[in-house]
Amino acid sequence: MVGPDGSVHGAARRPTVAAGRGDDPEALFDVVADLLHEVRSSTGASPVALGVGCGGPMTPGGATVSPLNIPAWRGFPLRDRLAACTGLPTWVDNDAKALARGEGWAGAARGCDDYLAMVVSTGVGGGVVLDGRLLDGASSNAGHVGHMVVDPLGHLCPCGTRGCLEAECSGTAIARITGRPAAEAPHEVRVRTGRLVGRAVASVVALLDLRLAVVAGSVALGFGEVFFDAAQTELDRCTQIEFARGARIVPGGLGADGPLVGAAAVARRALAGGRPG
Repeated sequence: MVGPDGSVHGAARRPTVAAGRGDDPEALFDVVADLLHEVRSSTGASPVALGVGCGGPMTPGGATVSPLNIPAWRGFPLRDRLAACTGLPTWVDNDAKALARGEGWAGAARGCDDYLAMVVSTGVGGGVVLDGRLLDGASSNAGHVGHMVVDPLGHLCPCGTRGCLEAECSGTAIARITGRPAAEAPHEVRVRTGRLVGRAVASVVALLDLRLAVVAGSVALGFGEVFFDAAQTELDRCTQIEFARGARIVPGGLGADGPLVGAAAVARRALAGGRPG
């Protein structure tokens, strides 16, 4: 439950695997519906809308979602199911695009009209704000920085390409590569992860004339200073063209609440008359 100033007044969480039944889409939706009921009951608040940040890809406006890291949902009609479940006007967007809205509203990008927001967590995603406007793209999937190729000879990504940032730097990829949870990654893996993120950010900075990248997510924030130092060093090395020099990579300002504030920002924007994406 998020207030009009971006403050979080109530929250609950469950592991995605709590669905517990493999590829059963309804089992996972039941977990989400139970969470909604729990938060509404525990806070006693009366929400005016429901905002959702979900992994992509998805169809425009989040009518259906197919998160690469949630195989139970393929073409799942999340928006309409949530609206029916809650009776609330509901808007769905990519989770990293939602984070971009949240960081611009109440986080590290407040007051900035041009920036990249990234999530480096179970997966890797991004949202781009240019001239004060969050970019949607033809199918509402703009900003998928996780599928920029940073190592052409790298690991196979769930999207089908080799060497995507997500295939090298996500928590899922790190666990697969090292055989250990990302939280236990050795120093050299933390440095490499930061370096590859910095390399991807450098390409976005040069392409879109940005000066700021706000990076959040359990991997980035969990790796901390080692990650951000390596990312900034690589960004500096790869941005030699004059207009791109001086770009910065900073930790997300909303911390662990970033995804929740971002989801609320999706609904907030829609209620204000903006596009739900």
